[in-house]
Amino acid sequence: ARKQRAAAAGAIEAIVAAMQAHPQVAGVQEDGCGALANVCSGDDAAALARKQRAADAGGIEVAVAALQAHPQVAGVQEDGCGALANVCSGD
Repeated sequence: ARKQRAAAAGAIEAIVAAMQAHPQVAGVQEDGCGALANVCSGDDAAALARKQRAADAGGIEVAVAALQAHPQVAGVQEDGCGALANVCSGD
């Protein structure tokens, strides 16, 4: 219910916007990817809709950009992969 509430409040778009605004700040990228991973977890219909919403908002691109911008920051690499794994899973 909290994931759905966050999505309804515009959290997905806000996360993507924060990551776009601060591409060189590893902490923003790490936490942004972690937040995307969390809000996009699950495999029910609502989760699939959140994953699509994240993809439509640019979530895939910001996660990839974070991975590319911070190759030596393990936390960004871990959470970036987690975000991509969750956003890209399912139909």
